Amino acid sequence: MVKFVFWALLAANALLFAYGRGLLGSADGELREPARLTKQLAADKLVLLSGEQAQALAAAAKAEDGAAEAETEVEEAPAPAPPAPETPAYACLETEAFAPPDARRFENRLARLELGARQMRLAVPFQEVTSHLVYLPPNGGKEGAERRVAELRERGISDYFIMQGDSPMRWAVSLGAFKTEASARTLAAELAKKGVQGVRVLPRGPQSNRFAYRFRDIDGPTRARILEAGRGMEATILHICK
Repeated sequence: MVKFVFWALLAANALLFAYGRGLLGSADGELREPARLTKQLAADKLVLLSGEQAQALAAAAKAEDGAAEAETEVEEAPAPAPPAPETPAYACLETEAFAPPDARRFENRLARLELGARQMRLAVPFQEVTSHLVYLPPNGGKEGAERRVAELRERGISDYFIMQGDSPMRWAVSLGAFKTEASARTLAAELAKKGVQGVRVLPRGPQSNRFAYRFRDIDGPTRARILEAGRGMEATILHICK
């Protein structure tokens, strides 16, 4: 009896071992390799890959995924900020009039800025005042001048002179000339107190030219350099022009 049980258990274990190895088939219809391949759909199109081929395909797939992620990052990257606006330009700037010596110095310094056609020199008529004339303007020609002289005599004024020559001042009556405007204004006030009407003060001196400078399309830094070029000169004042 003991032997029968022993051999029965041994036979049962052998059957279980054979079934576990698939030697006796299975209820699912041969699920183990290589028989399972015959049960696949389109089994004739399946290709078995070596380990190296499988690794190459995995690396290629990873590279494609990385490229797709990079494209997504590029698309999602924020647009670059617009460039900062340029410093506004001054369409037209103009200086005061320089005396000839200062004009030469100013031009020499401006040459370093290489402004070219953006720089222009303008001649400005200028009178260098050397004296101030106190006078009665022409009125009625020679006869009018003689009447004014007679009025001056009646008021006790004897310092006068009838101006002649070929000029707009012909037949004016000169009452005195002074180097300073203050002295001329003082005499005009004294004559007015004595009842002399229409007394005027006229600055006199040789006519000449001074020079102003006009600049076009100048930005802020260049404007500062122009002012630096004229440092120490009274005419270096930049005005907006057209």
